[in-house]
Amino acid sequence: MTLWLPVTWSPPLVVVSVLIAWFASYVALDLARRIGNASALAARWWWLGGSIALGTGIWSMHFVGMAAFSLQIPLGFNLIITLASYAAAVAVSSIALYLSARPHIDRVHFIGGGLCMAAGICSMHYIGMHALQMDPAIAWDWRWVALSALIAFVASLAALRIFVWMRGLPRQRRVLWQMLAALVMGLAIAGMHYSGMAAAHFPLNSICRAADDISASGISITVASATLALLAATLLTSVLDTRRQAETTRLAASLQEANQALTRAAFEDPLTQLGSRLLLEERLRHAVEVVDRNGKRACVLFIDLDGFKPVNDSLGHKLGDEVLRIIAGRIKVTVRKPDTLARVGGDEFVVLMEQVEDRSRPSLLAERLIDAIRAPIRIAQQEVLLSASVGIAVYPDDSAAHRLVANADVAMYYAKQAGKGTFCYYSTDMEAGAARLLDLQRDLRRALANDEFVLHYQPIVAGNHTHHLNAVEALIRWQDPHRGLLMPGVFIAEAERFGLISEIGEWVLDTACRQCAIWREQGMLIPVAVNVSAVQFRSQGLVVLVESIMRRHGLPPHMLTLELTESVAMDDMTHTLMMVTRLRELGVKIAIDDFGTGHSSLAWLRQFMPHELKIDRSFIEDIEDDPSARAIVNAVIQLAHALKIEVVAEGVETIAQRDLLQAQGCESLQGYHFARPFPATELEGYLRSHNPLPAPENGI
Repeated sequence: MTLWLPVTWSPPLVVVSVLIAWFASYVALDLARRIGNASALAARWWWLGGSIALGTGIWSMHFVGMAAFSLQIPLGFNLIITLASYAAAVAVSSIALYLSARPHIDRVHFIGGGLCMAAGICSMHYIGMHALQMDPAIAWDWRWVALSALIAFVASLAALRIFVWMRGLPRQRRVLWQMLAALVMGLAIAGMHYSGMAAAHFPLNSICRAADDISASGISITVASATLALLAATLLTSVLDTRRQAETTRLAASLQEANQALTRAAFEDPLTQLGSRLLLEERLRHAVEVVDRNGKRACVLFIDLDGFKPVNDSLGHKLGDEVLRIIAGRIKVTVRKPDTLARVGGDEFVVLMEQVEDRSRPSLLAERLIDAIRAPIRIAQQEVLLSASVGIAVYPDDSAAHRLVANADVAMYYAKQAGKGTFCYYSTDMEAGAARLLDLQRDLRRALANDEFVLHYQPIVAGNHTHHLNAVEALIRWQDPHRGLLMPGVFIAEAERFGLISEIGEWVLDTACRQCAIWREQGMLIPVAVNVSAVQFRSQGLVVLVESIMRRHGLPPHMLTLELTESVAMDDMTHTLMMVTRLRELGVKIAIDDFGTGHSSLAWLRQFMPHELKIDRSFIEDIEDDPSARAIVNAVIQLAHALKIEVVAEGVETIAQRDLLQAQGCESLQGYHFARPFPATELEGYLRSHNPLPAPENGI
């Protein structure tokens, strides 16, 4: 019967070996994920460094496990054979990391990879055992050897399966599952090692011929410490690189999102989510190129809503925007999918049709668009009715490429002149109309530069029998050198369209205040009223502008009244109250112009508390013959008096109108019955003949 040397184990080193196996497995899982997510070049470097770090960890577990084992004789390890064992550990690690980085592991690679890894693990272990150089040779229990090989194969398959499974885990759950998976892998590796050790038997007279080479007991702690440090450094590098890559990915995503937002802002209308003018121009260039290649046509339909402005004024800004969104939705479902739809102005839309073979197709689309827009809109318990005028221009039939939109715009104006709610094709005889619009835009800019605008002043007189002058309203005129004196109805709408209304409004305010200051210096204290456009009133800089103009001309604030239409004042209540509060703090008066045409309420008036209400002329002109108009005017006057608000009646043209308004207690009257608007030079004579009442210097 063969006697064997008794075997003893160091429990602390056994525990350390298992911990190394667990930690090495955890690092392996992290590296597998890292390699799979890295670029091709970075993945190669991670694979190479990871194979060395992971191989060192697996080999260290084996070496520390061997050090935990002792016989009653001195033990050591042959250096060359030990290095071969280490090379086998690195080789099996490289196979594992290579397979884990593959997008998919099929059955052949899965089984083949498991066999290769098991062979490498077994080679590392048994080559390491051979490094003992025992004499006589180690006696093996082949049942335990087979079990260790089976454990190595199963552990390898489990590792590959875990590598693949870990890819799909969400980030929040990854660390916990990675630790549990690493524990399973570590126990499997340790199980293979210690089952292999159990297979070894050492005859009683055995000696270790490598006892003088490497002493396991002397360097085991050093190897374990160095290995743990290497694995920790590898893991830390992986974590830091992952964070760096995540931050880079986050920044790239933020940059992409910002670029997409900028693109949307440039190519999308924020109100309707239709295309913008910039998108239209881009698509138009492409459409022209396609036409030049295949000989078909490109067609532009310019759509303008008829009567939208009074609807917007009546409903207010927010509901007006909702109407535009509804109209945009109707247009969108009416046009063809390949067509480009853009909003190019407040109530203006453009449709670009490409690959048009038959000129009748734009006509059919225009009719469908007009019908779609004509359908009633129910909003805020009201029914809104709109129509549309459509202008059509076709390239290359009747329009040059760079004039397509402009010519369609001209054709749209001809459709409006034809009665609205219809469409019209552009023709070359409309050129004069297109040129007129361009000339008007150029002339308006020239008028601002050359000071061609002038102010006329219409008296606002007392509503009693004296008819003393209370104030004047500044009204703009254009003294065109070629066309003579032009009324605002000729150019104000176009000034708004061309974006010049703010500049013109600033000129009116400055000129009126300067003239009022001149009259004051001459001893005539005549307050002046100035109309403020919607664009001006929505500007945050209006208060600063008013204050600077009054300071520049030395004008007391109570000498200036700013007139807002009821619809502008009601447009954005929060903004209106904020602006009115700031203007009242300056001492400027506020008047509501065209009162009765909007949708203000008693509660709103009490909150807003303007200095004046100006009754719209549409009520005044019917006051003689229409009892309902007379009742409405009387109700407004009584309401204003109850709130201590003064009333101005506009459009007084007859004696009967004057007498009725006086009888109802209207404080101020304005209209052709008293005086038409005059230039400042003529108004001075009027002032002298009507004995103006001095305005109090401390305001009201």
